[in-house]
Amino acid sequence: MSTPASAVPGASAAPENSAGSTANTGASSAVEQRLAELGLTLPDVAAPVAAYVPAVISGNHVYTSGQLPFINGRLEATGKVSAGTEGTSDEPTVSPELAKDYAAVCAVNALAAVKSVIGDLDRITRIIKVVGFVASDPSFTGQPGVINGASELLGKVLGDAGQHARSAVGVSVLPLDSPVEVELIAEFA
Repeated sequence: MSTPASAVPGASAAPENSAGSTANTGASSAVEQRLAELGLTLPDVAAPVAAYVPAVISGNHVYTSGQLPFINGRLEATGKVSAGTEGTSDEPTVSPELAKDYAAVCAVNALAAVKSVIGDLDRITRIIKVVGFVASDPSFTGQPGVINGASELLGKVLGDAGQHARSAVGVSVLPLDSPVEVELIAEFA
C-alpha cells in the first residue's frame, strides 16, 4: 500500500466531482470553519458507484449512504485492516491507525452529503447514529478503534451535537476494496 502523508486528515479530503453538488458553494458555515481549523476542506459529494443517491431527507433527518474515504476522487488505500501480525493472504493490508484516519475522511465525506441536501451544516442539531464498516482481516477485532476516527472528527467539528450512538462492524470486503465505510443519520432544524 502506498499512502501519501497528505492523504489523511490534516490535509484536504476533497474528492473532485461535478455531479451537481452544492458542497463548496455559498458562505462558509461555522462547521466548515472548524473543519478548516483542522486543515480539512469540505469536498464535493462523491458520485455514487451504483444505483443510489448520497443522502436523503425524511422528516427532519438526513440519512447518508455509506461513504468511502475518497480523497481527490480516488481511494488512497485498499485492502483489509490488519494489526500486521495476523493475516495469511497476499492481499494488501491497511494499519488500524491509517484506517482510523480514513474513517475520519469518510465522516467528512458524509458531512458533504448532508450539506448537499440541507444546504448549511450549521442546521445540524445532532448526529443521531454512525454506522462504520471495517474490511477486516479475520483475526482483527479493533473495529471500534478504527471507527473512532469518524466519531472523534464529528465531535471536534460539531461539539455536543456530534455525540452519537454507533455501530462498528467488521466485514470481509467493502465496495472497491475500501478499508472502511461510514454512514450517518443527522437531525437538522
